[in-house]
This record gives sequence, structure tokens and C-alpha cells, in this order.
Amino acid sequence: MEVIYRKAKISDVEDIHQLVTNYASKNLMLARSRSSLYEGIREFIVAEYNGKIIGSGSLHIIWEDIAEIRALAVHPDHIQKGIGQKMVNLFLEEARQLEIKRVFALTYQSGFFERCGFHFIAKEDLPQKVWKECVNCPLFPNCEENALILEF
Repeated sequence: MEVIYRKAKISDVEDIHQLVTNYASKNLMLARSRSSLYEGIREFIVAEYNGKIIGSGSLHIIWEDIAEIRALAVHPDHIQKGIGQKMVNLFLEEARQLEIKRVFALTYQSGFFERCGFHFIAKEDLPQKVWKECVNCPLFPNCEENALILEF
């Protein structure tokens, strides 16, 4: 199975939205609006197989020393094949190249990120800058996501 990992394009937004919405409708991740996907498209990578988008995610820089992995999703037919792990590794490599020292995720899928080398952190220990976008979330302030972090 040859999966191509590449930077996302505008034409990928509908496929990314569909992937994220599939999991968000099952309360497995937060929903993302099309508007936010278009605005953040430069942060996204996609996994493509046979011309179809089967995975996506983004690395969002928060501040000089911290970034967040967001909207990481793999099509249900392709989970457990290392696609999510590969995307996380690509994000971590990008963070290293940018000299970002910490990468975190707010997630309902803690076990996955633990297997990627992340460890739990109290949400309150994350910098206040992290929360500037959380105030627009319908679950704020009752967020049930777990915070995990990896430090270089």
C-alpha cells in the first residue's frame, strides 16, 4: 500500500471536512468548519491513496516554543495501518525544523498519542495562549479532551 503524504491543497478541503465530520458526529473529535479549514489549509497535510484522501491533520503554531496537532483523522477503512503515526511523525519533524520545542494535542484519543511518545499534562499547565481559540468552542469551558505533550 503506497500512501502519499503531502501538503494539503484548497481542493482537499471537502475531503478533509468529510473525514473530520465523520468522527465529530460520533463525538470522537471536535468538528471543524469549512471556513476554519480554508483559513488553515497551509497547516494541513493529507495522506492520499489511489487518488483519495484517507487521512489529514494540521500543525498549528501557538507561540515561539509550542505547537498543536489538530484535526488528525484517518478514514475508518485505513486505521491501524500506521497512517496517523506517520502524520504525527511528519508534524514532529516539521516542529523540530521550525525549532519548536513542545508539541501538544487536545484529544479524546489519548492512547494513540501516548503510543506516539506523548505524555499527559494538566490542561492548566499549557500556556494561556492555547485557550484563545477554545472560547469559541461549544464545549468551552467544559472541555472533556485530554492534553498530551511531547517535548524535544
